Amino acid sequence: MQPTFYEFFAGGGMARAGLSPYWRCLFANDFDAKKAETYRTNWGCGEMVDCDIHTLSASDLPGRADLAWASFPCQDLSLAGNGAGLAGERSGAFWGFWNLMSGLRAARRAPRTLVLENVGGTLSSHEGRDFRDLCRALSSLGYVFGTVTIDAVKFLPQSRPRLFFVAVRMDVAIPPSLFRDSPDRQWATDALRRAHAQLAPDLKSSWRWWDLPTPSSEVVTLSSLIMDEPSDVAWHTKAETGYLLRMMSDVNRAKVSAAKEAGVRVVGTIYRRTRHDETGAKVQRAEVRFDGVAGCLRTSSGGSSRQTVIVVEGNRVRTRLLSAREAARLMGLPDSYILPTRYNDAYHLAGDGLAVPVVAFLRDNILTPIAQSHAPLRVAAE
Repeated sequence: MQPTFYEFFAGGGMARAGLSPYWRCLFANDFDAKKAETYRTNWGCGEMVDCDIHTLSASDLPGRADLAWASFPCQDLSLAGNGAGLAGERSGAFWGFWNLMSGLRAARRAPRTLVLENVGGTLSSHEGRDFRDLCRALSSLGYVFGTVTIDAVKFLPQSRPRLFFVAVRMDVAIPPSLFRDSPDRQWATDALRRAHAQLAPDLKSSWRWWDLPTPSSEVVTLSSLIMDEPSDVAWHTKAETGYLLRMMSDVNRAKVSAAKEAGVRVVGTIYRRTRHDETGAKVQRAEVRFDGVAGCLRTSSGGSSRQTVIVVEGNRVRTRLLSAREAARLMGLPDSYILPTRYNDAYHLAGDGLAVPVVAFLRDNILTPIAQSHAPLRVAAE
């Protein structure tokens, strides 16, 4: 039987893109009407309900899903955010999801598995208190849980590390092959291990170190994703490109010089960042990378600039903003995915979304095996 899921904070449905076609969506929710419209455009109108999650109750959710996925807002947990954490207006939307899961539990409809996705800053927010509160919240719902840090760069030419909580209802048998007795450094960063060390004994007893394989798929190149003439952004004038080059430090200008001397087409990306100069004054710098990896897609609402593409062919240097379609490709969305017509809306949708191949990786290696498991219950070693 095809497993089913609820998708919260769904955006344009990137969790659905990663779970499909093997999983079936029963219900989707997002507060943003523009994102919800894109969701409906791509997936149909039946499942999406656009409203504040706090206004929903368990009775609004149909059936009994095997999985509830929640990529709740990151702004208050991000290192670049305002530091409000789970008490913030945006990241605090997690508690609306928690209330829904509590209602499902009371109705004996709790999903087998929950997945929470957010930024790595979750581990250190409020000196780790927000991470511990999330673990406590999952435990209070009757789940065992663990987290992995997965960087999309293992699947796509974009640096995008994200933290994934995977929680499984205590009465559900987890195949022993899915967890291990100690952390795997490939998926457990130093920050994650430090955060785990600060958990109370009862939370550690509910912890599972998930066992994931090394990804085997070949990563598509950044150069192959960059379009010659995108329709939504124009190449900069020589003066605009020159301005960006003058914003670079000597180290970054040297990278451009090396690209010129390569004798082949070299594609890179640029972010504008505020740095301190030799006098301690704040200055805006243009920082370039030619390592075949784009920087993490961000949105202006998160306080970051949009990413710039730079193409060097001998002495010819061209620059422009990353197009919306290129941003979608960097998230693993196919070109058949229909983006919003306005550039800002499309870029925002991609920058706020999930890397589709990462979702598929979790689907294949944890979520589907749990959904299909009838293994005898086993308690993992502490």
